Amino acid sequence: MTLAHTSRRLRYAMVGGGRDAFIGAVHRKAAALDGQIDLVAGALSSGPEKARDSGRDLFLADDRNHGSWQELLADELRRSPEDRIDFVSIVTPNHLHYPIAKAFVDAGFHVVCDKPLVHTSAQALDLQRAVQRQGQVFAVSYNYTGYPMIRQMRHMVQSGAIGSVQKVVVEYQQGWLAGAAESSGSKQAAWRVDPALGGIAGAMGDIGSHAENLLTTVTGLTIESLCADLSTMGAGRTLDDDASILLRVHGTEGSLSWSQETPNQLWHSAIGAPASVLTTASHGLCESAMKASRLPAGHPEGFIEAFANIYLGVAEDIRARLQGLPTTPAAAGYPQIDSGVRGVRFIEKVVESALSSNKWTLLTSHTDA
Repeated sequence: MTLAHTSRRLRYAMVGGGRDAFIGAVHRKAAALDGQIDLVAGALSSGPEKARDSGRDLFLADDRNHGSWQELLADELRRSPEDRIDFVSIVTPNHLHYPIAKAFVDAGFHVVCDKPLVHTSAQALDLQRAVQRQGQVFAVSYNYTGYPMIRQMRHMVQSGAIGSVQKVVVEYQQGWLAGAAESSGSKQAAWRVDPALGGIAGAMGDIGSHAENLLTTVTGLTIESLCADLSTMGAGRTLDDDASILLRVHGTEGSLSWSQETPNQLWHSAIGAPASVLTTASHGLCESAMKASRLPAGHPEGFIEAFANIYLGVAEDIRARLQGLPTTPAAAGYPQIDSGVRGVRFIEKVVESALSSNKWTLLTSHTDA
């Protein structure tokens, strides 16, 4: 991926993602992968002491290593524009996404926020309005959209390579909550099964939102209705840890299949022809897929690189703005605030469907939230 030239690396701060966190380290490695972005500040945990210890682990300067996100924001606002961060990356538990993102957007900073965006559609729409008002770059880290072969799949579907879409199957299985991980010291499990921290959905909010985003990104279609069944298998849990969903999407001349466990391969089965396997960086892929690849064909790329493509898209957009050039976030290829709003709406409607006696639940327009 090429970036418009500027005289320096972009600077960012991270909120959350300190000691004992998983996804924060993934974000940091992804942002650093291409040498375009530096972590210069942070408030890396909800506890001040742990936050500062985590910052020292990453060699943050003392004056930019903060005990809270409020201190971080206040300090950045005191600095001259030439010294401030270019954006903030929010990798906290879900309940903190909204207040932190809203505060940084209102203060004029660009934002990368982990998914799901926020807890409710009301929060999502309020944040969307703030982004539209301020005009910031706002990315939601649906990282699977960063895989080259997902971008190739989207190109093939939307260019008609498999005809009209008739059916889409998205499956995501994890087994790490099969046992009582929340009772054995797992911080990641504990907040995900707590409604006050994780929101109204458990597995659906955590990984189910990826399913909606992949479906919509690849097909370009909008879900009109859904039928959901949520289950709670773990003793004492109040949020779902198992989900089954039917999505009404339908199609004619072939199929495409991709698995994250073998992310460098895309299977194309055209009706009446032998199946073929497309591979990352190989001849004949679309521009978007090639742009998302860093290595020559035959060399595997994966999870962190997919995240890195989100950060490169954000960097490309921010650099264009710094240079006063027209911004092309669609070309940059990162999921934006609209994707996050849609994902929150989807989660709410899944929960509504699961609690309803009606078989199908309509996803009405965002304006009725």
